[in-house]
Amino acid sequence: MRTGSDYLRSLNDGRQVFVDGERVKDVTAHLAFREAARSVARLYDIAAAPEMRARMTFVSPKTGEPVLRAYQIPRSHADLRARRLFSETWAEATFGLMGRTPDHVAGFFCGYAATPAVLAAGGQNFADNVVAFYEHLRDNHLYASYAIVPPQIDRSKPAHKQSDPTLYAGVVKERDDGIVISGAQQLATGGAISDVIHLSCIHPLQPGDENYANCLAVPVNAPGVKLYPRRPFALGATNAFDYPLSSRFDETDSYVVFDNVFVPWERVFIYRNLELSRDQWWKTPSHLYGNHQAQVRYVIKLRFMIGIAQRMNEMTGNAANPAVQIMMGELAAWVSVYEHLLLAHEATAPIDKDGVLWPSRTALYSAMALQSELNGRMLEIIRELTGAAMITLPSSLRDFESEETARDVERYMRSASSDAKTKVALMRLAWDFIGSEFGSRHQQYEKFYGGASFLVKQNVYRNFDFTRASALVDAALNLPPLGSD
Repeated sequence: MRTGSDYLRSLNDGRQVFVDGERVKDVTAHLAFREAARSVARLYDIAAAPEMRARMTFVSPKTGEPVLRAYQIPRSHADLRARRLFSETWAEATFGLMGRTPDHVAGFFCGYAATPAVLAAGGQNFADNVVAFYEHLRDNHLYASYAIVPPQIDRSKPAHKQSDPTLYAGVVKERDDGIVISGAQQLATGGAISDVIHLSCIHPLQPGDENYANCLAVPVNAPGVKLYPRRPFALGATNAFDYPLSSRFDETDSYVVFDNVFVPWERVFIYRNLELSRDQWWKTPSHLYGNHQAQVRYVIKLRFMIGIAQRMNEMTGNAANPAVQIMMGELAAWVSVYEHLLLAHEATAPIDKDGVLWPSRTALYSAMALQSELNGRMLEIIRELTGAAMITLPSSLRDFESEETARDVERYMRSASSDAKTKVALMRLAWDFIGSEFGSRHQQYEKFYGGASFLVKQNVYRNFDFTRASALVDAALNLPPLGSD
């Protein structure tokens, strides 16, 4: 198994990541990425622990060695449950705050490899490529991130009609041994600390956009690959007491620039094919597997959220207040709805003619549609519960350490059930979850997790059983007259 130290050593590979106008020499040592990389390293150590072997691994059909269960293609409901328990374990280690841990994109490649005939429509060689690459990821315990959304430059025009045809990542040259990619793609969450960038496009493409209708993979350190992260929140996290979450779990989101990047044919899975660029998400279980993991992670995050709220209520002596219990009851209801929708992914999952299990589309997309609408409501409940508690805190940990300020802080900022430092630590945790830059990014992240909310709702519409619902209406309209036999 790959250990955390194995993973950290592998990141010092010459990759091009830029922050504040400078190239980062080593992401494992730079303040912007160091603790996030260590958080991922802990996940690898959890999976590699001998006592976790049954939960976290399965046997590779190719090598006979244990590999991450995230790469297991489910063929039964028990298999999907086992994948959920794996992802739960990792999500609990990050409190659901790292959305693109290695088990996320692993699900997409499981989906491709489970239904290679879909990609074979573009040529058998592409199907063979994706299965071989899936096995490579699986048997080497690799961490793939993805960039599948074009830049927001001019959304009124298709890719090929942009002012410069190389603004969006696409093919600029075909060679005997592969292709050359130029342009940019977003969002590459976790890209700076992953092993592989999966480049594709989930946005609808039009005739003329063939150069952008690709699916491929490149190492993060491939020549010409450059990552430009948004402002890493860890840079402003002066210490772990004042910023307990942003100091550890900011996986960062990056623009990926492909500057004439060579990709060998064996790492190309879809090539200039508009139909397959669409079908990869919907005619394989890739989108379902990846987002099943995402909902596992989200449920853990919601448990963490409601746990913060309950701890604050207990600390302030409000837990028995009927008004507080009503708000907490609403919060608990939404958390329970999401958890049971997650379980429904498994319980109602169909198995196709080839013996591959697909998580329930209606259960998954219904959860994702609600997520964009209700996450903000749940955060608002916590804001109502806390009032001024999160913004009447000492300026920093140093206020507890200074002889001039410590006495007043310790006297006036305590609670009925705890000393001041314990209370402030909890409130700092709550603020970092909700109000800091890190917390605000998470609110935006969950709002658009599945893309624009209307797109997710269209997915629900397309997969809902309206025939059965409409049949009930028809039956009601055809009831016999009253009094007839």
